[in-house]
Amino acid sequence: MAPSLTTLGKLPVVRCRLLQRYEHQPFVSCLAGLYGCQWRRYQRTRATPGDCCCSKVRDVRGQAGTGGLSSQLECASFALLIVTFCLTLVFLYFWSEAQNDYNDFDWFNFGNLGFWFPWSVVLLVIAAAFFSYVTLLLLLAVCLLSEGQKLYLHWGHKIGVLVTAPYLHVGGVLLMTLLSWPITLHFYDINRKVGQVLIMGLYMAVLCALYLVPLGMYSPCLKEEGTLGLAPALIGHRGAPMLAPENTLMSFEKAVEAGGQGLETDVTISYDGVPFLMHDHTLRRTTNVQEVFPNRTDAPAAMFTWGELETLNAGAWFLHRDPFGTAWSLGTEDRAQAQNQSVCTFKDFLELASQRGKQVIFDLYRPPKGHPYRDTWITRTLEVIQNESSIHSHQVLWLPSNLRSLVQQLDPDLQHTSASRAPVEELQQNHIVQLNLHYSSMSTDMIIEYAAANISTNLYVISQSWLYSLAWCTGAQSVTTNALQFLNNLSRPLFLMTPGEYNLMWVLTDVVSITIIFIIFIFHWWREQSLAFCSGSKPTLEHGTYIKFRTDVWSVSSVNILGEPARSPLATEPNLATVSEH
Repeated sequence: MAPSLTTLGKLPVVRCRLLQRYEHQPFVSCLAGLYGCQWRRYQRTRATPGDCCCSKVRDVRGQAGTGGLSSQLECASFALLIVTFCLTLVFLYFWSEAQNDYNDFDWFNFGNLGFWFPWSVVLLVIAAAFFSYVTLLLLLAVCLLSEGQKLYLHWGHKIGVLVTAPYLHVGGVLLMTLLSWPITLHFYDINRKVGQVLIMGLYMAVLCALYLVPLGMYSPCLKEEGTLGLAPALIGHRGAPMLAPENTLMSFEKAVEAGGQGLETDVTISYDGVPFLMHDHTLRRTTNVQEVFPNRTDAPAAMFTWGELETLNAGAWFLHRDPFGTAWSLGTEDRAQAQNQSVCTFKDFLELASQRGKQVIFDLYRPPKGHPYRDTWITRTLEVIQNESSIHSHQVLWLPSNLRSLVQQLDPDLQHTSASRAPVEELQQNHIVQLNLHYSSMSTDMIIEYAAANISTNLYVISQSWLYSLAWCTGAQSVTTNALQFLNNLSRPLFLMTPGEYNLMWVLTDVVSITIIFIIFIFHWWREQSLAFCSGSKPTLEHGTYIKFRTDVWSVSSVNILGEPARSPLATEPNLATVSEH
């Protein structure tokens, strides 16, 4: 029988009620319902304090029941849930950071599927939704464990938990700090020393690893004052493809207006020998060739004459498909101009660069077999540069590697650029003055080595501020970008700090985390001691004493307003064998 309020006295009762663990039956039932979908059949099967959440289940006669296999499955499910959480966290982090390459990903899918769709965004949404789903399940499991409940993950959730850089140091420490509450609570519930050592040892090992991660981290943006170089020059990738249809005169004009110091494009030669701008090998993505030449939709772009190319619209697709999600920002006049863009010739492109004093760099595609200019595409392109446009040769960064020796003889003033890394001596022998490399190849040591030999480095395609900041800190001389209008406004690299500032940041983060975890640990220890005091029992965790004083505290909280003791919760516990029959 529970003691009366007058026996305990007013102050001890208030103190006990502040410290006791309530049974939160509706709350626990809700947790179990969400986690295991056991809304109607949920049985309050508590894990005995000190037992594992997935320990072997025994039936009411004390014999080992069929729950042993089920418990092992639940244990494996919980472990799989943790692993899936980590994998989805890694995938979501890296995919969200890969926004710079979303357009390339969508373009790749267009080439394989034949239609344009923002698959990159769809994948991001799916990854975020799945991560949220797995995170919710993990939180429910931790809450159930903190309430001393066994885990029964619904089969539907088990099927859902199948697929996919931890966050940065601060995020990881924050997560482990938040987990300290349920882990410490479960630590005090365990009555076996081995279990306590395992759970706390694993937690502390992960926590210490996170605390020490900064010792092995390196970032080019950790620089002493005054050691940061000039911002990389910006080269418009196919112009300004976020503001106008790519590889059109409007796009290059927008690139110049946005502050681009160079222009990048792709050159193809028409069947009658007119070099024009087209990135894809077909006209399907960026023109209305399906409407004008429905039987030649998949024909190589180089197999069209210039007269045929002039009849195509090269701008309406941009407003219709909106590849970067930026078409809404265009004004009425710009939308009308974009709507009427046509295929641009290489000559017109060079004239614009000459008039604006911009450097140019381009990929040159060799025509397919059967094309009249298949073997003379290099000399035909040089003719346009030297004889048909007013651009100066030193403004041209010559990227094609074919017949480089012949090109150097025909026009020695061209700025020869290589698309592959090579030893400095080899590059100098080939008169290479610039490297054009993918941004994943960036290396501070490499860039410094080439710069010492007067070989500059251009990185492509960089359209995110954080990636541009990294290229800036690394020392790159220029970058090719889709986002001139954004990067040109960046006055300093993101995340730039001195080594001293970084050390202060991570040390403070670790100290605050340690302090919070220590306070949580002391609070739960004090709570255990106070609970034992309220129940009148010694807080030993052996021979079921812990269960006894928890029951006593429950009986204190069960005294109703008239001072009459409530029924023991054990008396209302459903018979497990009976519930299982339903």
